[in-house]
Amino acid sequence: MSLNRASLLASLLFALAACTTPPPAVTPPVTTTPTPTQPPKLEPKEILRAVSFASIPGWSTDDLREAWPAFMASCDALVRKSDWKEPCTIARDIDGANEPAVRLFFESFFTPWQVLNADGSDNGLITGYYEPMLRGSRKRGGPYQTPLHRVPEDLLTIDLSSVYPELKNMRLRGRLVGNKVVPYATRGEMQQANALSGKELIWVDDPIEAFFLQVQGSGRVQLAESKEVVRIAYADQNGHPYKSIGRYLVDKGEMTLDQASAQNIKAWYASHPARQQELLNANPSYVFFKEEKIADPSKGPKGALGVPLTPQRSIAVDPQFIPLGAPVFVATTQPGKDVPLQRLMTAQDTGGAIRGAVRADFFWGLGTEAGERAGRMKQRGMLWVLMPKLAPVNASVPQQRRTAQ
Repeated sequence: MSLNRASLLASLLFALAACTTPPPAVTPPVTTTPTPTQPPKLEPKEILRAVSFASIPGWSTDDLREAWPAFMASCDALVRKSDWKEPCTIARDIDGANEPAVRLFFESFFTPWQVLNADGSDNGLITGYYEPMLRGSRKRGGPYQTPLHRVPEDLLTIDLSSVYPELKNMRLRGRLVGNKVVPYATRGEMQQANALSGKELIWVDDPIEAFFLQVQGSGRVQLAESKEVVRIAYADQNGHPYKSIGRYLVDKGEMTLDQASAQNIKAWYASHPARQQELLNANPSYVFFKEEKIADPSKGPKGALGVPLTPQRSIAVDPQFIPLGAPVFVATTQPGKDVPLQRLMTAQDTGGAIRGAVRADFFWGLGTEAGERAGRMKQRGMLWVLMPKLAPVNASVPQQRRTAQ
């Protein structure tokens, strides 16, 4: 189909507000977002500040051997980059089972930079996500009545970053109507029109678990007919921003903000059958999936870096502030508790709700226990990103100011 370039560009820009979305959403916090009439004017602040390893709480007590597999997975993706070639090449000769050797490696080849918010504060929100396990079938029948869908053919995904560099990590999604790109249908619109009929990938037995699978971005399904476990991975999204159904229930007076955990949302859903579709449609975002074989059951799904996530050692970050692949030390607390959780993680994923400098999503792993932890995790915490000593940090995290102390 031939389109006039000028009219296409105009329609793309018109659709940008409705169709621009970041990578797949992971468990988002229930927060109140202010809507000022004018954007706030922030004074330039340093968001990365060089510090010593000794100043990082918990650095000396973390068992860095547990962080090594996640770091080496990152090196698979980073070793071709000039800034990372030396440390990632040397890392191949390090005995990952030797804790002193691993610690000496990080302290010799990296500088820790504390991450700060735009207002200069050092504290932010740390949430959690996980890989759900669902029960399903390749055919509809019995309890298997809720479909997971593959990407529809009429969904357009357009990357404008080559023309507009400021739109890096942002994409337009929509569909063609004549010679115009218009926003793709919302969750509710697709459900009402039965628009995805024939695009079913797998049928599962629980609609609320299918919804949370979309929030997490990927998961596993055990097939009833063969007992085989397959991974259902993120493939694309309809272009509408994620809206928290927990926030929706809070706004409707159904629960308080403190009560809006994944567990309580699922309980409300089960006890209000007449309002179930209303609740799900409060989130216009809809995720499409693809099936993947599971080569190693101990490894998580691939994150935005393109490498498998390591349970309890991988995090999702905002790549505008923290480069994907970098080791990040997280100092927070256990879900719903005051018990310290201080460990070296690796930034290997992104998420639609993960926005800001001191902001991270902690990957807990697979299954029910991981889901319980992820659902309760809305903690405060601090971050330190480890960058190669010879790397130009300005190039790794653009448009930010830094200072050393």
